[in-house]
Amino acid sequence: GSWADRSPLHEAASQGRLLSLKTLLSQGYNVDTLTIDQVTPLHEACLGDHVGCARILLEAGANVNATTIDGVTPLFNACSRGSAACAELLLEYGAKAQWESCLPSPTHEAASRGHSECLEVLISWGIDVDQDLPHLGTPLYVACVSQQIHCIRKLLYAGANVQKGKHLETPLHAAAQHSSTEIVNLLLEFGADINAKNTDFERPVDLAAPSSLVERLLLLHE
Repeated sequence: GSWADRSPLHEAASQGRLLSLKTLLSQGYNVDTLTIDQVTPLHEACLGDHVGCARILLEAGANVNATTIDGVTPLFNACSRGSAACAELLLEYGAKAQWESCLPSPTHEAASRGHSECLEVLISWGIDVDQDLPHLGTPLYVACVSQQIHCIRKLLYAGANVQKGKHLETPLHAAAQHSSTEIVNLLLEFGADINAKNTDFERPVDLAAPSSLVERLLLLHE
């Protein structure tokens, strides 16, 4: 949000100032006071990884599923920051982990940024690990594009479908293109199909850099 319209409550929450926050709330500040972009103090607390402040705001009745004009929730902010503690707290207070496809996804955000602890929290709350968003694909695909091995491992062990990527592009296509032998090996271990074709009828090996270790690895599996 723009800085000009932030309230003292936003300031205290974003800086993790517990005492100020309590004082302001006791003085009658609205717990869900909004900036012009509809950012709440809870959004700020979660983006700052200030779990104590988030708890005070939630106890004071803050809207756990408040969305900004961009559709961002406090849970999305927690996953963006990598705050597993805030994510867990928000879910305990009824945060919705998965929304319709048009809104920013906490799961995809955690997967793309390599925040495996946040991902673990979301998985423990029973998210659909194969949630497929038209513009992003699945969390596993996003993690492969960003080469986040810990998140890839977490998703696969949580039962993510190794073949589901973005449209016809599989996670293995993404891994081959980004030249990570470790990720390619992991996907193959979980049964990734080396013959899967994308919309251009290319297999993962066709996307690997010529003479690279990844290309050699995929050719070995043929």
